Amino acid sequence: MTIIVLLIGIAIGFAFGWLLKKNNTNSDLNDTNANQLNETIASLNARIEAAKENYKEQKDIIDTLSKQKDNLISDNSQLKEANQNLEHKLKEHKDEVDQLQKKFTLEFENIASKLLKQNSNEFAKSNQERLSEILNPLKENIKNFEQKVEDKYVKEVKERSALMTEIKTLSELNQQMREDAQNLTTALKGNAKTQGNWGELILDKILESSGLIKGEEYKKEDYYTNQIGGGSRLDVIIKLPEDKQIIIDSKVSITAYINYTETNNETEKSIQIKAHLASVKSHIDTLSKKDYSQIPGLNTPDFVLLFMPSEPSFSFTLQNDNSLWEYAWDKKIVIVSPSTLLATLKTVASVWRQERQTKNAIEIARQSGALYDKFVGFLDDLEKINKGLTNSQSAYQEAINKLKTGSGNLIGRIEKIKTLGAKTSKQIDVSYFDENENHIEE
Repeated sequence: MTIIVLLIGIAIGFAFGWLLKKNNTNSDLNDTNANQLNETIASLNARIEAAKENYKEQKDIIDTLSKQKDNLISDNSQLKEANQNLEHKLKEHKDEVDQLQKKFTLEFENIASKLLKQNSNEFAKSNQERLSEILNPLKENIKNFEQKVEDKYVKEVKERSALMTEIKTLSELNQQMREDAQNLTTALKGNAKTQGNWGELILDKILESSGLIKGEEYKKEDYYTNQIGGGSRLDVIIKLPEDKQIIIDSKVSITAYINYTETNNETEKSIQIKAHLASVKSHIDTLSKKDYSQIPGLNTPDFVLLFMPSEPSFSFTLQNDNSLWEYAWDKKIVIVSPSTLLATLKTVASVWRQERQTKNAIEIARQSGALYDKFVGFLDDLEKINKGLTNSQSAYQEAINKLKTGSGNLIGRIEKIKTLGAKTSKQIDVSYFDENENHIEE
């Protein structure tokens, strides 16, 4: 653009020098030629100013997009660091769970082995069933807990990868937006239907790049019936946490803007500026008359987003009438361009991610508490088993003492029968005899 301005300036200088030279050789230059020269210079100056203004507008747009890209790169770095910290914590937590499971398994095996050695087969079978009833749910809870931790880790990796993809997509979208701005004149010379389809296409691209889930976090072209029997077809409904929604209505005001860019006549430019502003204002007035709050099932905020799919047209509107934005705001309408809408939807997508992460954290905390309570219950059951074993051992020892100790104990009397000549084929184990008494062996 600077080269064009320079060439125009050189052309003006050349023309002016040629005219001066001609004036030196011909002093009879009439007033008509002088006037034509002045008009030519004025026309060229006007074109230079228009070219400068157009260059400044395009440069402002590119600067704005560059700043947005830098902000996204900065946000990505912060998210990377946060994800790395979370990944490290999840790994530590998983290692602790693995160690705890190994420790529990080893202790449970030792306890089970000891119990089996101290009791009869029937008692061992009963306790094995009891241990299985206790251990199996606990092992299942530990397995479920590990699976949840693993799933959360995998999900975080996927989200981090998705974020990089979103940044790449955003960069491609910004490039596409620049190309759309440059080719806007040739691409949108059709009728209103063609312009509307183009606006919906731009809106679809932004929704796809936002990170929102179609059908879950936003819906397109839903038809709603209001309380008085009328109906409304909504372009896009963005869902928010706590069952709230934001409505987006796409409006294309581009014809007058294209006409403005194609003319060099100042009077015609003024006419097209007024026509463009009137078109935008008409869209605002029409949208403000749609009372979406009367539609059952919608819990919308106090405002509606009016989407202008052309970034240059949006900037052109505010440059020529910055009060129009406040006019729309007073009617509970917020005018957004592709860049501002994308930033808004990215924020909503981030809120949804935080919402899901919060729910996962709450579920992990609940499962951890349940696991702890189950383990305490298991320890209580082990204590009951220990008391039962102690009581059984005491009863067993008392019974043995009654058999082999004291005057006239039963084992001694039975053994005496054998010494009197009873025919036997087996011998009582010596461990059942009292060490302080003599016994007769066959």
